[in-house]
Amino acid sequence: MSKKITVCFVLIAGFIIRVSAQQHHQLEVNEYNKGNSFKLFSVASVSSIMLDPKDAKVVSIASTAFVKDVELVCGKQMKIDTGKLYTSPTVIAGTIGQSKWIDDLVKSKLLDVSAIRNKWECFIIKVISPTKLVIAGSDPRGTAFGIFHLSKLLGVSPWVWWADAIPAKKTQIFISGSYISHEPSVKYRGIFLNDEDWGLQPWAAKTFEPETGDIGPKTYAKVFELLLRLKANLIWPAMHPCTKPFFTVPGNKKIAEDYAIIIGTSHAEPMLRNNVGEWDEKTMGQFNYTSNKERVLEYWNERVKESRNLNAIYTIGMRGVHDSKMEGVKDAKDAVPILEDIFKDQRKMLADCINKAVTQIPQAFTAYKEVLEIYDHGLKVPEDVTLVWPDDNYGYIERLNNEEEEKRSGGSGVYYHASYWGRPHDYLWLSGTHPALMQEEMMKAYNNGSRRLWVLNVGDIKPLEYNIQMFLDMAYNAKPFEKNDFAKQHLFNWTASLFGKEKAKVIQPVLWQYYHLAYERRPEFMGWDQTEPITETGYTTFNHFYYGDEAQKRIDCYQDLENKVKNLRGQMAPKNAAAFYQLIYYPVVGASLMNKKFLYRDKSYFYGKQNRLSSLDYAKQSKGAYDSIVSETNYFNNQLSGGKWKYMMSMEPRKLPVFLPPELQSVSMDTASVWDVAPEGFVTKDSSLPGSGTQLHLPSFDNLNKQQYFIDVFLTANQTVNWKASVAPWIKLSTTKGILTPVAGKNQIRLCVTVDWNKIPLKSSSNGKIIFESGDRQIPVAVSARKLEVGNFKGFIENNGYVSIYPVHYSVLKKQKYSDWNILPGLGYTGNGLISKEVPVEHKNNLNDTSWIKKNSSYVEYDFYTLSPADASVTVFTVPTHPLNNLYSMRYGVAVDNGPLKLVDFKTYGRSEEWKQDVLRNRAQKTIKLFSLYKGKHALRIYAIDPGVILDGMLIDLGGLKTAYGPIDETVIRK
Repeated sequence: MSKKITVCFVLIAGFIIRVSAQQHHQLEVNEYNKGNSFKLFSVASVSSIMLDPKDAKVVSIASTAFVKDVELVCGKQMKIDTGKLYTSPTVIAGTIGQSKWIDDLVKSKLLDVSAIRNKWECFIIKVISPTKLVIAGSDPRGTAFGIFHLSKLLGVSPWVWWADAIPAKKTQIFISGSYISHEPSVKYRGIFLNDEDWGLQPWAAKTFEPETGDIGPKTYAKVFELLLRLKANLIWPAMHPCTKPFFTVPGNKKIAEDYAIIIGTSHAEPMLRNNVGEWDEKTMGQFNYTSNKERVLEYWNERVKESRNLNAIYTIGMRGVHDSKMEGVKDAKDAVPILEDIFKDQRKMLADCINKAVTQIPQAFTAYKEVLEIYDHGLKVPEDVTLVWPDDNYGYIERLNNEEEEKRSGGSGVYYHASYWGRPHDYLWLSGTHPALMQEEMMKAYNNGSRRLWVLNVGDIKPLEYNIQMFLDMAYNAKPFEKNDFAKQHLFNWTASLFGKEKAKVIQPVLWQYYHLAYERRPEFMGWDQTEPITETGYTTFNHFYYGDEAQKRIDCYQDLENKVKNLRGQMAPKNAAAFYQLIYYPVVGASLMNKKFLYRDKSYFYGKQNRLSSLDYAKQSKGAYDSIVSETNYFNNQLSGGKWKYMMSMEPRKLPVFLPPELQSVSMDTASVWDVAPEGFVTKDSSLPGSGTQLHLPSFDNLNKQQYFIDVFLTANQTVNWKASVAPWIKLSTTKGILTPVAGKNQIRLCVTVDWNKIPLKSSSNGKIIFESGDRQIPVAVSARKLEVGNFKGFIENNGYVSIYPVHYSVLKKQKYSDWNILPGLGYTGNGLISKEVPVEHKNNLNDTSWIKKNSSYVEYDFYTLSPADASVTVFTVPTHPLNNLYSMRYGVAVDNGPLKLVDFKTYGRSEEWKQDVLRNRAQKTIKLFSLYKGKHALRIYAIDPGVILDGMLIDLGGLKTAYGPIDETVIRK
């Protein structure tokens, strides 16, 4: 069946593309001839591609790649021609003003380039006759983008090489119409290769580029091609001690010039200098501006002279040799005048060596870590320099422009992390940054005016492919992402472009859940250990005994994802097998196994205390999960794609405790009782065992919450046990008899307990028992249920001493004059958050005035019902974002029953313990004491105060709340 790809707000190779308003036609790529179409290739022939040899080198590079792309699709090789035009089908690719062929077409009025002339990185693709297809760029990168854009339309993924994403074969392609691109949303867009010690560097040195023995020009050529395919233009090169500095490796600088990639450097590398590899304290002295100024300036000036003909963005300012504070300063206040002097010296050398009009030289200042504090002490950064705002290393931007900063001629940008080495814990192994979080934070920056430069810390590139794709797609074309639920659609588009729409219908939900589970707790954080200093792993805080067994629910979620990707792997066509493994299978299975390693270890420990035979099985499963990570990583490195990625994937960066084999406690079983019972809510203490005189009971049932609970029946010895249970008529048990055998998976059973409410009279309470029997032993479990009446009340209801509320399920949203709450889809533990919008800056001084807030701020109200009088507190959970800028904080207001308003602020400072816990769990929480609540209906109000507060759930503790890590199911009246 013929296929058709149409451009104009349609799906193109998995992505939404907006056509310029000046576009009057559609570019159509078909497997049939619509008439007067350009034939790119058919069974019998393939077109050629025409270049001007005087055009920029990047045009030739992109064209050569395009030839290979076409060959992958049709099996035929195009010829690259630099001679005169032929009548046979020819693709003419070139840059306005640099290509004779393009300029001739413009002069002859066959090609109108007025829509892109003198614009940044724009292109036109146009069929001008059945024998001529033109790709014209406003500049050389624009031409390259146009060429790779056509590749993508043919089904060639940007990840064709980096993820072995092989395109589908086609027998013929016809192209008609035209397409005009827009200018990129963000001017400078790129990646930072960082923490490359465990993947990119050893892979390049030992596998891909052994002749260099490092990340060299051959590797950078592949990186730069990827950037061009993703319509990006900037690199911050790898700079760790394991890698030779970029400028010291022969060929690196030249390959960047050839690929038209702009060279920049990170926050710690002023003036394109890699201090880690280039500053030698033994021969050069301290890297100290105040005590060793002459040598420091000479060091910078050497690189400026060397790079004066490069397309570069110069990082100005100064920090320590590596990721550390500037030497020779007492504090942030002391650093201000010194940094301002450094700016003057650095800009003088730029003016002397490159351009007297120094404001025309791209420069950036990244306010990272302690530098942000210096900036906020009044540091004056030159107006034309781009201010680069950092995130906190965990995906939350620390601050953005205020009104004055937004007016700066140099504009602003963002340095964002999808990979990180440092405290409170590294995440260098898998991709775990949630797409919804990245969209929210980066579009917040975009809407704030931070559009000059975006850089993503990508670690080793692999396995961050999707995070890279999304970040750079957003930077190139932010428009679709203005719809705040677009992240989900983008993920679907990406998976469809790689594996087809039908497979994407399964893969996209799998990846979305994978990111959601990682948002709750990254796989790298499952050891509950920390770094700097390194601590040993501890037991997780997922609750095994309440809320239906939080830990088991998480295991079950991951097992479901594992089952799906294993099933899909068997369905993949051979050409898709390698791409599926590295993009989908390995990260999903790896995350699942890491969670199982720790959660099974926990179960072994806790169930050992309950004297369960199964604790021995869980110990084996924990060790087995670790062994499987080893096995999958070995496959990735040694078998995947014939060993292409050998040394790329490390399952133990820095050999941190979280990555090591699980530490398992020895279990000593008391086999006297042979079998036992543990109901939900029962936690065995060291001095007691289930059934040994301890009164066992389930939490109470009621007809409004319609709870269900579990009871585990288990062996304590290597014997077979026939058990049965008798119940009161109104108690429903999932099964009432069974056989336990001392075999893994069969030595315990989990039973579900519910109530048949039709068998309990209205407004009455019932007490009963479930009696478990085997041989001459009986174990009773007490069950209580009550039937309640609350009239016509609709809303949240108390459940055993607590109320759980999800933010989007409000009873009332009261919009007032100066603020608002809006639904934010996809983000947070509860799946959807509520976000407060910005208050006009002229009212910022009113945001501590509770009477003004009550009168002017919007609020959400939640009706809830308590079943008895109680002293209460409410815990409000929020996404741990930072203030929009230095004019705001992170406040919201809380009131119950329209009582006094309590202001709450979850802003954190520096690397406090509160901040550490917030980013490890991706959740901030504040608990507010409430007055005593009477039995009956109440209303909880949350007022919007500062912008960017994202509500992620509320828990009201009426005296019965137990500890949970994740979200507790909402307590709502259930029919």
